[in-house]
Amino acid sequence: MAGTTLDIHKLLEADEVGMSIATRWQQWGESFRSKWIEEKKELRNYVYATDTSTTSNSDLPWFNSTTTPKLTQIFDNLKANYVAALFPNAEWMRWEASTDDSGSNTAAKARTIQSYMRNKVEQSDFENTADAWINDWLLTGNCFGTVEWVEEFAEQPDGEFITSYIGPRAVRISPFDIAFDPTAAHFKNSPKIIRSILKLGEVRKMIENGSDEYQAVFDKMLNNRRQVAGTTNATKSDGYIADGFQSIQQYYGSDYVEVLTFYGDIYDVHEDVLYENHKIVVVDRSYVIEKGPIANWLGRSPIYHSGWRTRPDNLYGMGPLDNLVGLQYRIDHLENLKADVFDQIAFPILKIQGDVQDFEYAPGTRIYLGEEGDVAPMVPDTTALNADFQIQNLQNTMEEMAGAPRQAMGFRTPGEKTAFEVSALENASGRIFQHKAEQFERDFLTPLLNAMLESARRNMDVSDTIRVLDDETGLAIFDSITRQDIKGSGRIRPIGASHFAERAQRIQNLTQMLQVKADPTVGVHLSGKKIAEIIAMELGEIEIYGENITINEQLKTQKAAQDAEAQNIEDLSMQAEIGT
Repeated sequence: MAGTTLDIHKLLEADEVGMSIATRWQQWGESFRSKWIEEKKELRNYVYATDTSTTSNSDLPWFNSTTTPKLTQIFDNLKANYVAALFPNAEWMRWEASTDDSGSNTAAKARTIQSYMRNKVEQSDFENTADAWINDWLLTGNCFGTVEWVEEFAEQPDGEFITSYIGPRAVRISPFDIAFDPTAAHFKNSPKIIRSILKLGEVRKMIENGSDEYQAVFDKMLNNRRQVAGTTNATKSDGYIADGFQSIQQYYGSDYVEVLTFYGDIYDVHEDVLYENHKIVVVDRSYVIEKGPIANWLGRSPIYHSGWRTRPDNLYGMGPLDNLVGLQYRIDHLENLKADVFDQIAFPILKIQGDVQDFEYAPGTRIYLGEEGDVAPMVPDTTALNADFQIQNLQNTMEEMAGAPRQAMGFRTPGEKTAFEVSALENASGRIFQHKAEQFERDFLTPLLNAMLESARRNMDVSDTIRVLDDETGLAIFDSITRQDIKGSGRIRPIGASHFAERAQRIQNLTQMLQVKADPTVGVHLSGKKIAEIIAMELGEIEIYGENITINEQLKTQKAAQDAEAQNIEDLSMQAEIGT
């Protein structure tokens, strides 16, 4: 009814649980972290800025608006090094048994589980998702992820369906789309709310197999949209405006639906019921369209979090770039100040005194002066041109504070050093970086990978085919596995970051050991065979090692040479017989 006033509160008749979850989202997601969101937006503007017009430096009264992308370079450098450390090769994770319940088949079980997880990681585009996590981790200081079970099929022209992908998939959750109680003791025990925007049709699909109650909720959603679309004034509507929409009318006039998914424990005061470890889906900040225990054998919601720098009594982490925004501001300030001074030197402000005819300021211009007339440039103080030294010092300071060693960027620190000193300095300079990479593995990748394995054990109902590399031949073979094949007491553990530094140190030590082995009084006590085997394993190129392989290769080479020589003699004899 156009032109009428609509009371949104009476129209919605919201569920008590739905209203409670919507209230928590407003408190945790909008009120508690409003300042945090503004800080992250400022940082993001600096990282992706092409000039200062989009940053807080835009308020400065300078003509030049150049930005020096130092913060961007540090972000790219950190990201490249974290990715290289976390995923150094295809063997960046392994399954470790916690008991010997598999007996002599423990090694075979480990190979099967590792092969299954490696296949699913490759097929589900895990590393690109991890790339987005690292972006979040560096830009906001926090990354969030979960796991979903996926069954995707592609229809062929003949109507036949073929499998695209079946298995667990890791999912990124934007730090801006999740809310939780930041004062909780542990993230895993804190209730969480994830916000998403869906089309009406997608919501319809969600409740197709639901109860009649949920079908009635969808009908009410459609009716609310029709009524709100026909009114010009809605009262008590502020609390129902979804993020990204200017008004309740704009929201209901679109075909989008705000969905809040709650994970954790919640008490329904109206019904006097405690819903423990539940997943509850709320639409329009009012209606519950799905409610039930969280489907997970791990006993908690499969949502995982890692903060780059943890804060006391606050679950929101701090990022490596947060403390550097002020320095970036200072660099741009000095750079543009210096550029303005250069401009004033090249095109100075003119001081005109007495009677001077109008003139055009250009090279070769004639200026006619009257009595006591004078035109002189006002040259600025050139001290500002020394800003280059300050800018360089600021950039060096930012590099040191970001936690990425200069050696990792390809810059050599000054001074001559022995091989031992180089190794010691590299280990010491990369200690912060190494600690953070291992923290990311421990807090985030390990529980998430194990959640993927748990999802597979819980949902796999048919056999699956995985690709396995034969250790001896290196050829790919395809093996069929069942749910039972991937069951076992143990866990998946990523070893990329720890192995990254460990391997570099061990290879350095082994290289030095080979030099010591050259001393015959020491070499007789060291196993050359074992050293060769360890080096091949550390390099990840086990196929280059073989017991007495050099002798066997030399024998084959000699045999090939002898065969060639015999063939040559035979050819020469035949040529002599026929007189050629």
